[in-house]
Amino acid sequence: MDTKQLWQRYQDWLYYHPGLELYLDVSRIPFDSEFVKSLQPKFEQAFQHMAALEGGAIANPDEGRMVGHYWLRDPDLAPTEEIKKEIVETIAEIENFTQQVYAGTIHPPEAPKFTDILSIGIGGSALGPQFVASALAPSSPPLALHFIDNTDPAGMDRVLDGIKDRLKSTLIIDTSKSGGTPEPRNGMLEVKHIYETQGLNFAKHAVTITMKGSKMDQLARSEGWLAEFPMFDWVGGRTSQMSAVGLLPAALQGIDIRAILAGAKEMDAATRSPEIKTNPAALLALCWYFAGEGKGKKDMVVLPYKDSLLLFSRYLQQLVMESLGKEKDLDNQIVNQGIAVYGNKGSTDQHAYVQQLREGVPNFFATFIEVLEDRSGASIEVEPEVTSGDYLSGFLQGTQQALYEKQRGAITLTIPQVNPQTVGALIALYERAVGLYASLVNINAYHQPGVEAGKKAAASLLDLQRRVLQVLRSTERSLDLTTLAQQVGSPEQIESIYKIVRHLAANQRGVILDGDRAQPSSLSVSLKQGDRLNQDNFTRTTKSLQFNY
Repeated sequence: MDTKQLWQRYQDWLYYHPGLELYLDVSRIPFDSEFVKSLQPKFEQAFQHMAALEGGAIANPDEGRMVGHYWLRDPDLAPTEEIKKEIVETIAEIENFTQQVYAGTIHPPEAPKFTDILSIGIGGSALGPQFVASALAPSSPPLALHFIDNTDPAGMDRVLDGIKDRLKSTLIIDTSKSGGTPEPRNGMLEVKHIYETQGLNFAKHAVTITMKGSKMDQLARSEGWLAEFPMFDWVGGRTSQMSAVGLLPAALQGIDIRAILAGAKEMDAATRSPEIKTNPAALLALCWYFAGEGKGKKDMVVLPYKDSLLLFSRYLQQLVMESLGKEKDLDNQIVNQGIAVYGNKGSTDQHAYVQQLREGVPNFFATFIEVLEDRSGASIEVEPEVTSGDYLSGFLQGTQQALYEKQRGAITLTIPQVNPQTVGALIALYERAVGLYASLVNINAYHQPGVEAGKKAAASLLDLQRRVLQVLRSTERSLDLTTLAQQVGSPEQIESIYKIVRHLAANQRGVILDGDRAQPSSLSVSLKQGDRLNQDNFTRTTKSLQFNY
């Protein structure tokens, strides 16, 4: 296609939203009118599915749940007055709590005001708030924000060491729908332990975001935590940014949460259009379907040309991959659907992996995120009539052109600046695109059996570990791995048992390994005499917050 034809195609397929000043260019994804026409029936069905979703249809049959994240930014859409009231009241409670924290009306016992926030969560309870904080938080926020988003002990230590003496003025936000999800439960117990060892009252520093009646709800109420905000049964983790999960830390950072909600609401309205060409989410879904032949054959490379949007690709990894990565379709047929997402940022990617994108395996399509405003003020010229921002824009267009020359498809999404409204719109745009694409390929975007399977497998291994320790405590002699596995009653799990005892030995847990480490079958396992794991460590709190599936 020559430049004149490409220019015409650009104009023919350009989407522009005047209220958001958002552009979507799909001209470099080479679908034709016949392809669009062939998908029209699927899109009509997808639009119907999305309308039913917003109307309160059961979208997650595994759990009998509605999926209503759209109601969070437009409570008038909620299917019941009760749900509408909960949404409106939660936003008001977040704003009221934030103002009291700022004023010092709510403060820790040991300090006049809170100075820091420690957010404990996993998956969508961390990825969304991290992305929004990175994109929108002021350079000197009212409270410094830190995250524990894994069950890695060294990672927790690093975060807590960074706070150090400010623990006495740190507000803890523990986010867990049930209270039994292992990672946030472990993080909460670790942080609580640190507070107790320093003589600090953890409860007077802690708030929770959880479901009413959950184990976390019960614990917070019994211990007298500072506050509690609701998680709703009809909001999934990867679409929870517009709930208290994302809004509370954003508000405490000084971010305009009403503007985020307004941007999302405006994008929702745009993505309800029943016409593909005037619906930006439909255009994205169309491109994803064409690029991957409706089977996810190509990866999505997200390249934001703005430092503050670096975490957008990481946020999209969960939203897209957890929603679309499914073994079976709605007809229970094995389809192995999904779109892999990865990304860096421009122009860093110029010096990282664009070489492969242009000349390597053509197993991807690119999405460029362009921000028109370079900075809030004027820029110096780094060359005659050229600024640093001009270079950034030039690198984006140059990379786009370099990929096109090699028939590598690309989408370009352009926003005027990174602000609460545009960030809210970006989140809403991709949420809707995921829903539409899922309908096109006939899968359920709102359940995650693979994630649940991983949790169950982990719980099974931890149960195996307890049984291994019981056997070792019951004998004073060393056991080879085969004998140990037999006495545990799981000879078929000998490799797992080997990895368990290796891990315990490496962490001074009383397990001794003797033999050649390069030959695992030669190892003998024993427990130090008199060194038994302290059963008193299993406190009431630990027992009450068991694994959740």
